[in-house]
Amino acid sequence: MSNPNHYTNHLRNETSPYLLQHADNPVDWYPWGPEALDKAQRENKPVLLSIGYSACHWCHVMAHESFENPATAEVMNRLFVNIKVDREERPDLDKIYQTAHSLLTQRTGGWPLTMFLTPAEQIPFFGGTYFPNEQRHGLPAFSDLCQRVVDFYQQNRTDLEKQNRSLIEFMNSMNRGAADSSTGLDSMPLDVARQQLEQQFDATEGGFGKAPKFPHPTSIERLLRHWASSCTGGRPDEPALHMALFTLQRMAMGGMYDQIGGGFCRYSVDDRWMIPHFEKMLYDNGPLLSLYSEAWTATGDPLFERTALQTAAWVIREMQAPEGGYYSSLDADSEGEEGKFYVWDQAELRELLEPQEYRLAAAHWGFDREPNFEGHWHAHLYSDAATISRDTGLTEAQVTSALEGAREKLFLARERRVRPGRDDKILVSWNALMIKGMARASRCFRQPEFLQSAENALRFIRQTMWEKNRLYATSKDGRAHLCAYLDDYVFLIDAILELLQVRWNNDELDFALQLANVVLEHFADPDGGFFFTADDHENLIQRPKPLSDDSLPSGNAIAAKVFGRLGHLLGDNRFLDAATGTLQAAAGAIQQAPYGHSGLLLGLEEYLYPPDTVVIRGSGDLTQWRDSATRGYHPRRMVFAIPDEAGNALPGLLAERSAASCNTAWVCKGTGCQPPVTDLDTLVALLQEQPDPC
Repeated sequence: MSNPNHYTNHLRNETSPYLLQHADNPVDWYPWGPEALDKAQRENKPVLLSIGYSACHWCHVMAHESFENPATAEVMNRLFVNIKVDREERPDLDKIYQTAHSLLTQRTGGWPLTMFLTPAEQIPFFGGTYFPNEQRHGLPAFSDLCQRVVDFYQQNRTDLEKQNRSLIEFMNSMNRGAADSSTGLDSMPLDVARQQLEQQFDATEGGFGKAPKFPHPTSIERLLRHWASSCTGGRPDEPALHMALFTLQRMAMGGMYDQIGGGFCRYSVDDRWMIPHFEKMLYDNGPLLSLYSEAWTATGDPLFERTALQTAAWVIREMQAPEGGYYSSLDADSEGEEGKFYVWDQAELRELLEPQEYRLAAAHWGFDREPNFEGHWHAHLYSDAATISRDTGLTEAQVTSALEGAREKLFLARERRVRPGRDDKILVSWNALMIKGMARASRCFRQPEFLQSAENALRFIRQTMWEKNRLYATSKDGRAHLCAYLDDYVFLIDAILELLQVRWNNDELDFALQLANVVLEHFADPDGGFFFTADDHENLIQRPKPLSDDSLPSGNAIAAKVFGRLGHLLGDNRFLDAATGTLQAAAGAIQQAPYGHSGLLLGLEEYLYPPDTVVIRGSGDLTQWRDSATRGYHPRRMVFAIPDEAGNALPGLLAERSAASCNTAWVCKGTGCQPPVTDLDTLVALLQEQPDPC
C-alpha cells in the first residue's frame, strides 16, 4: 500500500540537490519557471519565493520546522504559489531579490531568503530571511506571517502598487548610476582601500572587523599586491604585508581551517577563527588555495605551504567527481547536528592515540583545554612543533612526526563517521575558481597532480557544459542546463590564463577567446561594463550589473582584469577597450567605496601599471627559462612558455613570437616591448631590471 503521508511536488525532476531535498515536502513547491509564474497570474495568488542552498544550516532548520509541517504547508498551499530556488543555480534571481530585500527592509539579507511577490510581475512587496515555526526572538510564527502578508496584500493594493513602482525605478537606476559616472581613473582608490582595510584590521586575531569573520580573499590579495607595488618604489609597506600574512596565519591555525582533513569552512563565528560555521564551499577554497600558494611564494612560510597542499589534497579526495568536475559544497550538519563530523570527545581521543601522541596532540590542538564547542573539542592550533619541542625536550623532528601520526589516526577514525551531505552539482563559475587555484598551486609547488586535477575539470566543462558556443551554468548526473552567467564566462577565462602559464595549449587559448567573444557580444553594456545575464536571458524585474564584491569578486572585476590581460597578451585593442570601459563605468562606485570593490581594484591597478608579459618560444626544454621568469612573487607578471610544436598560427601579437631554432624570450610591459633575448642570463638580468617586490 502507498504511504498516505508521502508527498511529492514539482521539484522531483530538478538537478539541484537543494531542490530535491524539498521534493517530498507537503508544500506544493514549484521550481522557478513558466508553469509556476503562469499559475500565480491565472489564480491571482501572490508568490512565496524561498531561496537557499544545500549547505545552509538555517535553510535546513526552516525546512524541518515549517516546510515539512503539514499544517504550515496547508496554509502556504492555500494562500500562495510556492517557488523554491537554489541560489547557487540561479544567482541572477538571488542577486535581484537580495537587493530588493535590502531596499524593502533596510537590512542585509541572507539565506534562507523569504520573499513575497506580486502574481503578475513578480515584484517583491514584503520579505525576510529565516522565520521560526512559532513566535520567538521577536519574529512571528511563519504560518501566522503568511496569513498577515496575504491580508496586507489584499487590503493595500493601491499603496503596494506605488511601492512597487518606486522599487523597480530605483533598482533600474542602480545600473544607470554606475554607467553615468565620469570620474577619472587614478591610484587614489588603491591607497584609500589600503587605509580602510587597516581601519578594519583586527590586530589581535587577524582579519577584518568582528565576528562572524569571513576570509575575504580579495582584501588579503589587495594588501599583498599593495605591498609588492610599494616595494617597486623603494618604500615597502610592511604594515600592509603584516596585515595580509598575519590574517593568513591566524586563519590557517584556527578551527575555520580543518586541521585534520584540510580545507576551509565558510566563516568563523568568533573573533579567534576557532569555531566555524562548518559548511565547506568550493568557492571559498579555490581563491584561498590561490592565495596561500602566492603567500608561500612571497615568504616561504611552511605554514602556508602545508595549508595549500592539504587543501588541494582535500579537494581532489572529496570534491572532485570521477568525470572531472568539482562538486559544490559539504553541509555543516551530519546526523542532524552541526559540526558533529568534525568534533571530538576526550574518551575517543585517548582511545585512538598512544599516551605520548595524545599529550603532544593535546598541546598542539588544544585538546587539554576547556571544550570549545558544545561540550566537545574542535581542533585549533595553539602550539607549533618548535614550541612543543622546547617544552618537552623532544626534537622538533620527533614532535612533527608524532603529530603527523596523530593527525593520520584521527583522520582515519573520522572517515568512519557519518559524513556531512555533499552537494554534487557542478557549477562552471565555482569550478573555474578551483581550476585557477589548482593551476596556481601546481605552478608554485611543482605538483603535477594538481595540474591534472585542473585539466580534468576544464575538460569536463568543455565536454559537458559547452554547447553551440554557449555555456551552461550547472550540471548534475550528466544533465547540464540553465544559461550561464557573466561569472561563469570570465572566471573561466581567468582560470585558463592561469593554466596556460603552467603549460601551453593552443586549443585552450582558442576556447578562452571564444568565451571572451560571447561576453562582448551578449553581456556588454553599451555604457561600459557587463550585465550579469546575457541579452537573450529570461526577462526579469532587473538586469543586474554587479560591481562590488560579496563572497566573490564581481564578474565585472574579473572581466576588467582578464580583458586587460588578454589585450596585452594578444595586442588586441578590443579587449583593452573593454577593460577600460568597465573601469570607467565603475569609477564612481570605486571612488565612493574602494574597500567594497577590492576585486575591481586589481583591474584598476593593472590599468594604471600594466602587467609584464613574458613569452618564451623554443624547441628545447623551456622549463628552466619559465621557472627563472616566474621565481618570486610577481603579481603583475604573466609568463607563457610556448614550445615550437605549438606552431606559428597563433592569434594577435603571438603570431610575431614565432618559433625559433633556439630559446627566445620577449618581455613587454603593457604595450612597450624589449628586443627579443636568446640567452637565459640576459633574460634574468632583464627581468631583474623590472621593478621587483621586496
